[in-house]
Amino acid sequence: MLRVGLTGGLGSGKSTVAAMLRSLGAHVIEADALGRQLMEPGQPVFSAIVERFGPQVVGSDGRLNRAHLAELAFRHGRLQELNGLVHPPVIEAQARWMNEIFARDPSAVAVIESALIFEVVRDARARGDTDSVLADWRRRIDRVIVVTAPDELKIARYAARIQSSGDAAEENLEAIEADARNRLAHQVPDSEKIAQADDVLDNSGDVEGLRAQVEALWPRLRELSNKSGR
Repeated sequence: MLRVGLTGGLGSGKSTVAAMLRSLGAHVIEADALGRQLMEPGQPVFSAIVERFGPQVVGSDGRLNRAHLAELAFRHGRLQELNGLVHPPVIEAQARWMNEIFARDPSAVAVIESALIFEVVRDARARGDTDSVLADWRRRIDRVIVVTAPDELKIARYAARIQSSGDAAEENLEAIEADARNRLAHQVPDSEKIAQADDVLDNSGDVEGLRAQVEALWPRLRELSNKSGR
């Protein structure tokens, strides 16, 4: 088995890499999607967030108003509070998913796509946690792949995605780009991620160039998983 962490800053292209790895045979789970599931009404994480941040973070549909929650987290200095509620159960859910995968296929390559692998460690240590699995990613991940791109390119990709999704119809491009810069400022810089990574994929070019890098890496991941499986 091989536990892979796939990470990169906002707009780096890690979701594209995840899709490529899935097409090659990897099992992939998206941390963002998992987090959203755990933040649905009726889930303990939902209740904990409402208790901490107040009923104003609940929208008219009974779900969390994610835009308002993000504003409180990123623009009002409450990101650590939010992460302290969300990260631990997300990590636990990831571990359960991996155990299920490996029970079926001991030689599987299981990939966690997450923007915050290094940030989870940083935030846990900032909260004084030095002993749990959150404080050392090597205890839950065998190999980390970092997807990189220049920050300006990341911002442009993020803005294009937001505008095309219609999630920010009332926001102009300048506001979206400002939001992207703010989010990037809260993420660990690429230079620090690269220093800790096992593999680095450069996504400053076109998608075919990225695909070539992924396809070149895949046999190595399979080799490592097969060795571990045996």
